[in-house]
Formats: sequence, structure tokens, C-alpha cells
Amino acid sequence: MTETATVPNRDLAVGQGNMSWWSQADNRRCGWHNLHTIARYVESFRAARVLPLEKRTDASIAALESVRTLATVPWFSAMIVIHGQHVLFEQYAADFHRDHPHSIQSITKTLMHLVIGRLVEGGVVDLSRTVAHYIPEIGSGYAAATVQQVLNMDVVNDYSEDFADPKATYYRHEEAMGWRLPRSPGTEPTEHGFLVRIASEDTTNRTGHTDYKDANTAVLGWLAERAEGRRLRASIADIVDAAGIEGTFHITTDREGTPTVEGGACLSARDLARYFAIFARQGLGVAGEKVGSGSFLAATMSSGVPMRGSYAGMRYSNHLMIADQTVGHSGWGGQYVLADIKTKKVGVYLSVLENQHATDEAGFMRSVIQMLQSVTGAK
Repeated sequence: MTETATVPNRDLAVGQGNMSWWSQADNRRCGWHNLHTIARYVESFRAARVLPLEKRTDASIAALESVRTLATVPWFSAMIVIHGQHVLFEQYAADFHRDHPHSIQSITKTLMHLVIGRLVEGGVVDLSRTVAHYIPEIGSGYAAATVQQVLNMDVVNDYSEDFADPKATYYRHEEAMGWRLPRSPGTEPTEHGFLVRIASEDTTNRTGHTDYKDANTAVLGWLAERAEGRRLRASIADIVDAAGIEGTFHITTDREGTPTVEGGACLSARDLARYFAIFARQGLGVAGEKVGSGSFLAATMSSGVPMRGSYAGMRYSNHLMIADQTVGHSGWGGQYVLADIKTKKVGVYLSVLENQHATDEAGFMRSVIQMLQSVTGAK
């Protein structure tokens, strides 16, 4: 039998800078707008009941110079501000629309704040326990680290996440995420198989600042499954129902179906606002169901590890970024979402930076965060 010639899948092939084709600068906007169809493995969730949103335009938001500027930059995709069920502001780029899913990258990590918070409140997870207590086979990169250290991005190991470094561990991790082709056919790692190989001689972080890495979130997802004896996808389904999203919540997975909670979610701007309103409600769903923990969120607001760069002055605490009275999170390449705990308003900003490594070299995210704080804060 003659063997048919094949070629690598272009979207997932690795090219310049050790970056996947879809994440390279010239292709990135298409990649971030379509990751839910590009990644090799994806699961999708729909909510049983939808939280309806009604326009109640606040003209003062549109009048702000910071809003006019950030909503017209070339890399802008979408922005929305909601308060309860009211849409106070909403705008989209010409090549993006209200119902289209957008990759939210590391904003996905906030799922683990809700999951772990619920388990902590229920006595299922002890923050002072080591990762090895819950995952005995974990490697030295996490075995001695406490759950609290992992939640706060406060662990030192040999995993590196410098997008400008083509040898960074992150790019090997992408193989397990299904975001790129494996280096050799038949050698594709799984999330868990990848995580156990991370090593460290001493996991203690002595820098006084966060040591941010995607692997931390993946470890938390695995730990939650072990502690609760329940598939992580079931917890995600609960959260999607609690958010009352209208469209589809997509999340990439590894080959075995493990959700990429470190960065794989894709959903519309409206649905991201619906999801993050759970934080404004302090862990409660649209019907009052508990999918997070109000007490865990309160502890989060008063603790954490200082951040650097564009996030200087903020703290990373229990998988949220804390600034004043807001909780939020950024996503690789230009996304940010926050909830103001006092006003209960939620702000979403989606964009796709098109510089070489999709990094915030010019402090762009600081201006985004300040703008979102101004439109969601008390007046």
C-alpha cells in the first residue's frame, strides 16, 4: 500500500522565535479571535439559563479621553462595562462582533480562584498543605510548595515563562496544551506528564515578588481534582451555569481532555463580563448558588505577593490581581477584566498586541487597568 504524503498543520507549526504560527505577530489577531477553532483539542460548555443584559448607556464613560483612546487603537477588539444586568458601555472593532469568542489567555486562571476557594471553605483543601499531600507523584518542582504558594505565584522551579526567550519552558508546555505540534511525532506530552517533570532544588521564592508561570495554575487544576475526587470539567460546567452566559464557553484541553485552565478559555466580551460578575457577587451565581467563596475572596483582598512591571503596586493573591477595591486578571497579548467589589461594576477590555512577543513592553496594560478602574469605580 502506498503511503499518502502529508504536511504539518500550518496553524500549529512552529516558526520564528519558537512561536506557533497562530501566535506570531502577523497572524496573531486571527489567532486570538479563533483559538477555539485552532487548538487541537477543545471542550465547549453552554449555560442552562441565560442572564439577560439590557442597555442602560452611561454617556460619561464614552466621554472619557482614556476610553476614546483605548477603544480606537489598532489592536483593540472589544470593551464592555456592566452593572448587574445593565450594559453601561459597549464597543467593538470592525473585525470583531458581540457574539464572537475571543481568547482570554491567562484570565482563564481566575477559574481556579473560584474552585479552590469553594474547596477551602468546605474544608476539602488546606492552604498550608504541600502539593505532594494531594498529588504524591508530583516532581520536586512542586512537591514541597504549599497550596498557598502556588495560588500566589510564589514558587521557584525550573519552569520559565519569558516569551522573548525561544528556549523558555513555556513553549514546551504548549505541546501539552495542544497549542502547537509536538517536536517529534508520537511524543506529545499530557498536562500531568509535563508537570511531574518540573524540578526544583528549593521552591522558596526569596525575591519578594511574584514568579509568574502557567504551570502553577495547571497544578492547581490537578490538585482540585484529586482533593475533591471530581473531574475539573464538572466544576467548570457549574461555573458556566452560575455565570448565565449566553453563548459558548470554549476551553482548550490536552490530548486526554484535561482543561487548559492556565489560559485556554475563549468566550465573547459579554459572556466574559457575565462570568466576572460572579466576583462582584462574591462567589455567587445568578441564582444565588455558591461556586466560589465570599470569605476566601475577602482574605484575597487583604493579602498577596507584590507584582512588578506594568503591575507594580498591585498584588497577586489567590489567582487574582488586586488593586485598591478591584479584583481582576490580565491575559497574554492585551486582555484585562476587573470587578469593583464596592460598586459591583465589571469592566472588560479585549485586544491583541501585535509586537514581536505579544508582551506589554510599553506599559499598555497599566493604562488599560487605570481606565477600567475609572469606569467601574464609585463617582
